[in-house]
Amino acid sequence: MSKILENYKGVKDVNKMSLEELNSFSKEIREFLIKNVSKTGGHLASNLGVVELTLSIFKVFNMERDKLIWDVGHQSYVHKLLTGRKNEFENLRNYGGISGFPKRQESPYDAFDTGHSSTSISAGIGMARARDLKKENYRVISVIGDGALTGGMALEALNDIGYNKTNMTIILNDNEMSIAKNVGGMSSYLNKLRTDPKYNRLKEDLNSTILKIPNVGKDMVTTMQRFKDGVKHLVVPGMFFEDIGIKYIGPIDGHDIKKLNEVLRRAKEVSGPVLVHVLTLKGKGYKFAEQNPNKFHGVGPFDSCNGECATSSSRNYSSVFGESMIELAKEDKDLVAVTAAMPDGTGLLDFSKKYKNRFFDVGIAEQHAVTLSAGMAAAGLKPVFAVYSTFLQRAYDQVVHDVCIQNLPVVFAIDRAGIVGQDGETHQGIFDISFLSHIPNMTIVSPKCIDEMKPLLKWSLDHNGPVAIRYPRGGDCNNLRLQPSENFSLGKWETIKEGKDVVIIATGKMVQHAMLAEMELKKENIDCGIINATFIKPIDKKNVDLLSKKYKNIVTIEDNVIQGGLGSTILQYLNSIGYNGTVSNLGYEDEFIPHGNSNKLYEVYGLNPSGIKEKILAGLKV
Repeated sequence: MSKILENYKGVKDVNKMSLEELNSFSKEIREFLIKNVSKTGGHLASNLGVVELTLSIFKVFNMERDKLIWDVGHQSYVHKLLTGRKNEFENLRNYGGISGFPKRQESPYDAFDTGHSSTSISAGIGMARARDLKKENYRVISVIGDGALTGGMALEALNDIGYNKTNMTIILNDNEMSIAKNVGGMSSYLNKLRTDPKYNRLKEDLNSTILKIPNVGKDMVTTMQRFKDGVKHLVVPGMFFEDIGIKYIGPIDGHDIKKLNEVLRRAKEVSGPVLVHVLTLKGKGYKFAEQNPNKFHGVGPFDSCNGECATSSSRNYSSVFGESMIELAKEDKDLVAVTAAMPDGTGLLDFSKKYKNRFFDVGIAEQHAVTLSAGMAAAGLKPVFAVYSTFLQRAYDQVVHDVCIQNLPVVFAIDRAGIVGQDGETHQGIFDISFLSHIPNMTIVSPKCIDEMKPLLKWSLDHNGPVAIRYPRGGDCNNLRLQPSENFSLGKWETIKEGKDVVIIATGKMVQHAMLAEMELKKENIDCGIINATFIKPIDKKNVDLLSKKYKNIVTIEDNVIQGGLGSTILQYLNSIGYNGTVSNLGYEDEFIPHGNSNKLYEVYGLNPSGIKEKILAGLKV
């Protein structure tokens, strides 16, 4: 069999390929992706689903000139492969290697950095308008999934482009899933279009037949246009896209390269905005991913022969949170769970099955999720919104305006707080302490270990006001046996160990790193005290007063940026009481943290146990 990939030189090669070669190439690309992602881990199912689509885009458009924007970007591996990064896949998502998402600094072919959903149409409109104002000549193509289309930002962009008629191509990659199964009215609407493409077929057949009539054909087609809306609403009710001013083509089989090429060429000639609706199968060509696209959406290393993932502990913060929610729901009928298209990732999948009427998946709509929770709280329920730290950023105003101003008892279960690893800058959860701690009425807590999840969640549900519980990805550090606290008092910290030379005030998983660092410091004859700052806000001022009198050296550690974080709050208070000892704030400096293995990133930024030890020794005041 011809090895097209071995001889592939660059994007111009795709333009020269025949239909037969493109189909052969698609098979080779799938084999390459399965082989390489099985070693490194990554987003597999979404990439297997867009092989033919990506090849067709590269075939029809001029990739050395046109701008291609991938929404979210977790389906950009084929794009990366075609744009000269084949040999870098062995270090995909590893520290110093290529990102799993588009990065402008990585390649001139990556038109826009992405990682969160629903941004591609807005960015594309911006580029298209810049092109028009500068009188330049290139096409802008935004590829967005049906899941991302549920995001409010995408709908805002559609409203804009439909009114202003900016010239660009939108490709709707419809696989009926974002990560989990899509939900909501938009999903139902697209399903109607999927199953009833009669409108486009009828329109094409009518036009081609009538045009053949001598002398009157063109006039009749013009007259028929007047009935377009009537036919449209009879055959496909709603026709949302055309109703708001966007030319709609589809649905098209997203794995039929011949048809894709034909349709994209037609779309390319359209003046104004055009949306091409493409149907794809997530995980296409790899039966294990086809059968379980959730599992292979974001997957660790696995055996490509049987699809089995490398074994890892199933007990982690997310799973224990989910278990705790089920147990607490038995005791409290007012407890409800909310998620934004992440029932599996947040550990709520079993809850959604056991308490169907008390579980609400709103799709990729974090802003709506927060205000929905606020409304529930105002009406007497106890909502828990489970969300990744990085995605809560999208709903900052709703947290302030709809929850905290009214002091409503909404619990924010903030998963993936701190370093998340290989998804990189767009997903690291290192800002939540800073953007939540300055909001009045907000309480922020963090468990020091997995077994503290349930009692801390129960305390949060009983608290009369908004509470954010932040917890990391994965599980606890090995070889540590921590005794979980069962009772909590607002703002009260826990003393884990007394010392005399230096005291570490740590929060969350950093308590575990501090304990491991303390063992190393003991070997250097440094007597180190450890405080667990269960409450990040409010801080335990009485405890800080005592610590300031006992210790000449105070160190704070958090899995968050230093600016506006826990250490910053403690330092500000110590300054107000005239503390004259040494204070060291350990966390992340004013920069974005790249992708890489979490343990590697802790090492690079000095937040692993040995790094903490070295920083303490360097700053110790004797």
